[in-house]
Amino acid sequence: MTAEPVSSLPRAEWLERAERHAQRADELTAAHRERAARGEKHPVWDFLFTYYSYKPAQLRRWHPGAGVPLEDAAERSDWRWYSPGTRSGEYFPDARAFSADKPELARLVERMLRRTASRPGQFGCFGLHEWAMVYRAGEHRHPVPLRLGQEGTDAVVETHDLRCTHFDAFRFFTPEAAPRNRLSPTRDTQPALEQPGCLHAGMDLYKWAMKLGPLIPGEVLLDAFELARDIRLLDMEAAPYDLSAWGVRPVPIETAEGKAEYVRRQRGFAERGAAMRERMLSLWLGTSVAA
Repeated sequence: MTAEPVSSLPRAEWLERAERHAQRADELTAAHRERAARGEKHPVWDFLFTYYSYKPAQLRRWHPGAGVPLEDAAERSDWRWYSPGTRSGEYFPDARAFSADKPELARLVERMLRRTASRPGQFGCFGLHEWAMVYRAGEHRHPVPLRLGQEGTDAVVETHDLRCTHFDAFRFFTPEAAPRNRLSPTRDTQPALEQPGCLHAGMDLYKWAMKLGPLIPGEVLLDAFELARDIRLLDMEAAPYDLSAWGVRPVPIETAEGKAEYVRRQRGFAERGAAMRERMLSLWLGTSVAA
C-alpha cells in the first residue's frame, strides 16, 4: 500500500534508530515517570497518560513505518502486523495485514484524517470547552480552584457563544452548559464535525498514530506526542483553573488580549496538525490528504 518500493534498512542502522528513539521517548516521559514513582498527580500533564491511556513504555518502541523492510530482523517475526520481506530474515510493517485484521479501525482512522484535513479550521471557540465542563458545577474534574471563582466562571460562559465541535470535549459539558453549545456532537457525527482548528483534534493525532502501531515511524509518533504535549499546555492555560501552583501562566480568554493570544497559538497548532495529517497518510497509505 506504499507508493513505491522502499529500500531496506541494514540491521546496524535500524538498531541505532531504535536506540535513539528510545532515548528521546525517555526524555519526553522522564518527568511523568518521576512523578508517578512518587505518587504525585499533575493536572496538566497526567492527561497525556490517562485520557490517552498509553504507557511510556509504548512510546519507546520504535517502528520503521509501513512497507519499510528491516534486514536481519528475525526477532520481529512475531510482532503484530509485521510480514516477511523478499529476502531471508527481512520483516516489514504490513499495511495490508493491519487493514485485514482491523478493517473498521483502518477505515475510521483514514476517514478522520482525510475529513478533518478537508475542512477549514474554526478559530472562534476560545477554549471555552473547559469552562463549560465546570459551568454551574459544585464539583470539578480537577481539584484546583477556579481563577475567577464559580460566579465569575459562569458569567464567562453566559456571555460567550459556545462553538465546540469535538465530541470528546462536549461529552464532559455540564447538563446546564450542553444546551448552550451551537452543536450537539455525538460519536457517530464525529467524522462529519471534526475540524483542524480544534485543539483536541490536534492532540488526537497522537492517538491515531498509536492506533496505527508499526505503520507509523517511531520518529513521527514522538512528533505527534510532542504536538499533543504543546497543545495540552495551551488547553490548560486557557482553562478556568488557577494553576499558578504548578507554574502555569493563564491565557485569560475572557479578555480581548487573551482571545488574540489563544487564536494566534491555535492557528499555529492547526498548521502543525495539517502537516502531521499529510505526513501520516503519506507514510501509511502512500497518498496525500487530497487523494
